[in-house]
Amino acid sequence: MYTKKANQILIIGIIALLLSWFPGPGIACAVVALIMYTKNKGARSLIRTDVGRGLSIIAILISAVVAIYLLLFRPLLVMPAWLASLREAFYSTKFYAEFENNFLIDNRYTYIKKGLTVTFEVTFFAVLLGIVLGVIVALVRSSYDTLKEELKGGIGKGILFVLYKICGIYLTVIRGTPVVVQLMIIYFVIFASSNNKILVAILAFGINSGAYVAEIIRGGIESVDKGQFEAGRSLGFGYVRTMALIIIPQAFKAVLPALANEFIVLIKETSVSGYVGLQELTKGGDIIRSRTYSAFMPLIAVAIIYLLIVIFFSWIVSLIERRLKSSER
Repeated sequence: MYTKKANQILIIGIIALLLSWFPGPGIACAVVALIMYTKNKGARSLIRTDVGRGLSIIAILISAVVAIYLLLFRPLLVMPAWLASLREAFYSTKFYAEFENNFLIDNRYTYIKKGLTVTFEVTFFAVLLGIVLGVIVALVRSSYDTLKEELKGGIGKGILFVLYKICGIYLTVIRGTPVVVQLMIIYFVIFASSNNKILVAILAFGINSGAYVAEIIRGGIESVDKGQFEAGRSLGFGYVRTMALIIIPQAFKAVLPALANEFIVLIKETSVSGYVGLQELTKGGDIIRSRTYSAFMPLIAVAIIYLLIVIFFSWIVSLIERRLKSSER
């Protein structure tokens, strides 16, 4: 019963999202899905119900944006007279004059559009780099803690000890200094001859994120019961196979929500990229401010975009957490 209702809410939410470019049908379908979500409390325990509700809310937001665009820029000849008169009255307000000056004249909205693209590009690749570095550092530190008693000296233990100390220095330095300082050192000192600001930003934020991801993953590895190591050894697995096939999958499952939250934090951290002249989202809003000498509207627009991004990805994280909890039952 509840599964059927959950499927219906999900399907209607998908239809609402597909129709969101047509405000009337899109909003109508979204409202139907939300009403069904409200009335069927038992179906809320299923993840697909939350997905349907989330898609419906996104559909309403997109439909609202499309409706505002049509009301502002649709030809007057195809609009009812009363609606056309309202639009003309709105055009004469100070708010619209500020909006036009900040975003429409000289297509200044493209600064924010380009900045948003750069923000996502830097964040995506920095997260990938951070995960790779974090996994390596976490494995080195957890391996040393686990094997230091088993290794009886020799070159293997010496190499592992050196790597352990290097990783410790990396964590201390990166977590002990501001990310903006690290970004400026990498751009103005290490890569002073490079003009690829996006690559420099990816390296800086990836290296910074790797230090925090390493501790997240190491905590996940340590949360796995020690009996799992013994079970792997009893099956004839060596340390590497035990980590790869038994420990790491369980650790990743435990820390996946924390890694997703790290992605959200990294999106906001990229706002300091403007210190090296990279035109990301915040810098795009600041460029508009410098052209119009009006700070309120462009910076508020940037803040709203960041807020919507964080709300969306926080919703994704909550779905991941619910999925993981349900799979544990």
